[in-house]
Amino acid sequence: MRYLIPMLSFFICPLITGNVFADVAPQKPPNIVMIVVDDMRFDEFGKGGHPFLETPQIDLLVKQGVSFSRAYAVTPLCSPNRASLLTGQFPSRHGVLDNTSRSNLSHRLELFPGLLQSAGYRTAHVGKWHMGNDPSPRPGYDYWVSYAGHGKLINPELYEQGETRVVNGYMTDILTQRAVRFIHDSASQPFFLYIGHKAVHPEASQRNDGSADLSVKREFIPAKRHQGKYKNAEVNTVERYIATQDFSPLNESLAIRHMLEKSDERWYRWINSGLSEDTIRARAEMMLSVDESLGEIVKTLQNMDLLDNTLIIFTSDNGYFYGEHGLTIERRYPYEEAIKVPLIIRKPKTENAQTSSTIADTLVASIDLAPTILEYANIDIPVSMQGQSLHSVLEGGDKPAREAVFIEHFAHENPFIWTANIDYKALISQQYKLIKWNRYDNEYEMYNLEEDPGEINNLADEDVYKNRLTELLDQLRTETLNALGLPSGS
Repeated sequence: MRYLIPMLSFFICPLITGNVFADVAPQKPPNIVMIVVDDMRFDEFGKGGHPFLETPQIDLLVKQGVSFSRAYAVTPLCSPNRASLLTGQFPSRHGVLDNTSRSNLSHRLELFPGLLQSAGYRTAHVGKWHMGNDPSPRPGYDYWVSYAGHGKLINPELYEQGETRVVNGYMTDILTQRAVRFIHDSASQPFFLYIGHKAVHPEASQRNDGSADLSVKREFIPAKRHQGKYKNAEVNTVERYIATQDFSPLNESLAIRHMLEKSDERWYRWINSGLSEDTIRARAEMMLSVDESLGEIVKTLQNMDLLDNTLIIFTSDNGYFYGEHGLTIERRYPYEEAIKVPLIIRKPKTENAQTSSTIADTLVASIDLAPTILEYANIDIPVSMQGQSLHSVLEGGDKPAREAVFIEHFAHENPFIWTANIDYKALISQQYKLIKWNRYDNEYEMYNLEEDPGEINNLADEDVYKNRLTELLDQLRTETLNALGLPSGS
C-alpha cells in the first residue's frame, strides 16, 4: 500500500500482570535531528568512497546506524526536493516545481514539523529554506533562523526570530552554534531540529525569476581553517563535455554550453566551476566543517544524555556532476550523480535493539523520510503523504514494498539557457532506469544499473530490450498518476 494508515507503537510492550512496572515512567518520545547538506554527492564522504576526503564524524554515524546505498531525491533540484522532504509528497503534488520565488506557496504547505509541534514537540528550522527568497518563518516552527535565497558563506545576513542582522563568521559554524543552543534550550521536552546547511553549495545568487546573477562569482569557499588542506590531493576528473549517449536533449545542452563557453567569460566561469580540480578539492574542504558540525551536534546530545533517545537523519537535497555525462555545475539531470543522495540514519537505542552498522540496499525516496519521522514519534501518518516509512527497515524488520523510485523534473524556470528543455519523468527499478524526455517524441533512455552503473550504454533502441522498455513505460505511467494523487486506473 502506498499510504500507511494504521500506526504501531514505538515500543511493543509484553503483557504483564499486577503492577510490576507501576512506578516506571513512560518512555519519552524520541528527539529528532534532521541534517540536510546542500548539493552533497552520494560518494562525498569517507565511507561513501571519496578518494581523499576524511569525515570521521559522518563515518562514525555510518558505524552506529543504517546507510542506504540506493537513496534518491524525487527531483534533483533544491527547492522542490526540500518541499518533498518536509511534506512527504512528490513535486507534482505539493506544487513547488522549481527554484523560482515560491514564498506564498511555501507558507501554505502542510509540513510534518507542524504535526510534531501539535504533538508536543519543540521544533526548529536552522539554515537554508530556499522555497522563495523570503526568509521569514513558516508555520510549524517554534524557533526559526534562515536567510534569503542561497545566502552567503562568509558573514551571512540571518533572519532569526523576527530580526535580521549580519552575523560575523562562517555559515556552517554559525548554524551549528544555533543548533547547539536550541538543543540546550529544549532538553525538557521532545524536540525536532532541522539543520539546512549552505555547504557544499557555492556562492551564488538567483533572482526571483530564476535567472542567475552572473556578477556574483561562483566560488566554493571552505572555512579558513580548512583552506588548503587538500591542495595537493590527487583528483581524477572525467574528461569534460564528453557525451556518452547519442540523444538530442544532452547533445543540445552540450552544444549550448560550448557556445557560451567560447562567447562569454562569465558563462565560462560558471560552466567550468564544477569540473576543475580546484573545485573538487574546495568542496572536499567545505565538507570538513559539515563533518565537524555533525560531531558538535552528537557531542552535545551525548553530554546532555539525549543521544540514545534521538533519531538522527543525515542526507542531502541532491547531488552534483564532476564532468560525468559531459555535465558540470548542474544537478537537474536524471543520472546517478545528481539524483542519488547520501542517507544515514541513527535510530534511538532501546533495551532490546542497539545501534549497529548496517548497509541497506532497499530503494528509498526522499519522500520516505517524513513518514519515517512521524512513525518514530508515534504520530499518525496523513494519507496525503506519498512516502513509505523506513521504520521497519531501521528496526530490522521486513523491507518496505517499494518496487521503484519515481523521479520528475519540470522545466518551468530557465536560470541557464541549456536547461530550457530539461523536462522528464524517470523510473528506477531494482535493476533498470528509464528516462522519458517529455518535450521530445519517443526520446527514451534505459540503463541496466547492475551491469552499467555509469549509465554509458543506452538500451532503449535495442530490439532485445523492447519488451522490457514497454514494461517500464507502463510502470512509469502508473507512477506518474500516483505522484499526482490519481488512481492508476484513470
